[in-house]
Amino acid sequence: MNLMLLRHGKSDWDAGSPDDHSRPLAPRGVRSARRMGEALRDLGLVPELVVSSSATRARSTAELARLEGGWDSRLVLDERLYGASVFDTLSVAEEHGTGHERIMLVGHEPTWSLTVHHVTGANVAMRTATCADMELNAVSWSGLMNAGGQLITLLQPRHFLEG
Repeated sequence: MNLMLLRHGKSDWDAGSPDDHSRPLAPRGVRSARRMGEALRDLGLVPELVVSSSATRARSTAELARLEGGWDSRLVLDERLYGASVFDTLSVAEEHGTGHERIMLVGHEPTWSLTVHHVTGANVAMRTATCADMELNAVSWSGLMNAGGQLITLLQPRHFLEG
């Protein structure tokens, strides 16, 4: 089983959003989300299910990656991923992962790098639109909190963007 964490793309701090939750993606964030969708498809790392934070920038990242990559993955919004702890994140994965071999959660820092560290022991920089793919030491999604795993891939959009 694989758990993928995709951090939202670069957000637009100058968009005049009324609050943090509704802040949109910047043009760079849109490009990065699209390119990561293509890159994950090309690498054969398409998740069966995508669960996104309800924040605008995370939801947009998930939608753009799915569309540009041509993924047939179902997208679910889960408001618990906005402001989530590591425990919350793994609980969301446990709840939604049943019946799937590879799922992706789309959300925020610092929780994403903390979650990668909790699961794998790796210290990673989860910059905007970075995707971590972890292979889990578990036979089912239940009990994920203590399962552990290995970091298989850490992909950043700058590795795939031209210019």
